[in-house]
Amino acid sequence: MIVVCPASQLEDSVARYGVRRVLTLTSGGLPTPRPAGVAAGDHLTIAFHDLLGARDGHVAPAAAHVAEALAFASRDDRPLLVHCYAGVSRSPAMAYAIACARAPNREEAEIAQELRRLSPSATPNALVVALADDALGRGGRMRAAIAAIGRGEDAFEGEVFALPTGLRP
Repeated sequence: MIVVCPASQLEDSVARYGVRRVLTLTSGGLPTPRPAGVAAGDHLTIAFHDLLGARDGHVAPAAAHVAEALAFASRDDRPLLVHCYAGVSRSPAMAYAIACARAPNREEAEIAQELRRLSPSATPNALVVALADDALGRGGRMRAAIAAIGRGEDAFEGEVFALPTGLRP
């Protein structure tokens, strides 16, 4: 299971779902406190902005960011919580990438459709998805699946949801 939430729901979501591993996606510059009950080695913070390309003064998502997140997530298959500021773009994109990595035989479209069902407001960052598609060797199928579910509903912040990683082999 991969729980996705906005920063405002972090502590509540960790407690509610009992997760002990957290991936924080931040733009940098803001403190990223480790949630209660999460060991230091089970909390990773990666800083990049929610961008689709380069922009002066900002850090765009890069292959190294995706590789670091995928490596962290692959250390074991315990439930993981992924969050960013709003829980709409970066964290759903990275949760989708991790779900695809954890289920290499599942169709990308099935995972994307499940993500949409669970989160009508999710608009996964297309650059993060593209980088993950390349890293996982999915041949453009992840990009196509996310494009097919389209932009999510407008929202200030996303709702908390849990993406199962073992729906069907």
